[in-house]
Amino acid sequence: MKLIDTKHLGRERVIGAFLVDGALIDCGPSTVHDTLVAGIGEERPSRLLVTHIHLDHSGGAGKLVERWPDLEVWVHERGARHLADPSKLVASASRLYGEHMETLWGEIVPVPEENLRVLTGGETIGAWRVAYTPGHASHHVSYLHEPTGTAFTGDTAGVRITPDGPILAPTPPPDIDLEAWPRSMDAIAAWDPQALGITHFGLYDDPQEHLTRLREQLAKQVSWAREAADGEEFAARVREDLAAKTDPATAASYEQGMPPDHLYPGLERALSRVSSGGS
Repeated sequence: MKLIDTKHLGRERVIGAFLVDGALIDCGPSTVHDTLVAGIGEERPSRLLVTHIHLDHSGGAGKLVERWPDLEVWVHERGARHLADPSKLVASASRLYGEHMETLWGEIVPVPEENLRVLTGGETIGAWRVAYTPGHASHHVSYLHEPTGTAFTGDTAGVRITPDGPILAPTPPPDIDLEAWPRSMDAIAAWDPQALGITHFGLYDDPQEHLTRLREQLAKQVSWAREAADGEEFAARVREDLAAKTDPATAASYEQGMPPDHLYPGLERALSRVSSGGS
C-alpha cells in the first residue's frame, strides 16, 4: 500500500491518494496530476475508486483517463453523471471559489461513460467492499480493502492531518446531512477495519477511537454553528481551536484541506432543513 502526498499548491499533508492492489483511491484535482503520476511510478492502476465527486477528491479523474484510456472509474450513481458531464459541478464550484477556481483545481476533464463503473453501495467486487456513506455528500461511498482491513473513507471519517492532531468534520454546502452522517460512521465501524485511509490526510490504525472522536467533534461544530452570530464568528472559533491544538504549519494544512470559511454555510443549511422538518 502506498500513500501519495499530492502536495496540493505545494503544501504537504493536504490531499492524499492511496494506491493498493491495483486501485487508486481518490486522485485529487488536475493541479496535482504530475505529482500524483510521479508518486504512482511504475505501478500504474487499473481502476480509480472515487469516494465522491468534490474536486479535491476526483477533479483530476478525467485527466487520468486521458493518460490511461482503459482506466475504470468507480463512482456512486448520484455522482456518475457529473463525472461524465462536469458542467454543473464546475458552475457550482465556480460560484464558491470564484477567481481561485483555476489555481485550486485546474482543468476539469469529462470521464467517458464507458469508463464508469456505477455503484449503489453494498457491492463486493473482488477484494473490495463498498458502502454508501452519505453525510458529507449525498453521493459518497467508502471502500473496504478486505485483505488489509483498511477502510478508505474520503471525507466521511473527517479530516485528520497528523496522528496527534484534532479530527474535524468537513461540512461545506450543499448537502450536509446530520442524520445520515452518524449512520455512515456506523457502517464504517461495522466493518471493524484495522485502519482508516483519510484523504485529508493519512493512514491511521485507531479506527474506532477515531470515529468516536469524529462524532464528538461533529456535535461540537453543530453547537458552534447554533451559537455563532454568523459564518465569520464560526470560522474564527474553528481557527482558534486549531491554533490551540496544532503548530502553525499543521494548522495551515487543516485550513487548506478544510477551509473554515466554507463550514458554516453547510451546517446552517443542514440545521435549517432539520428545523423545518425537511429531508
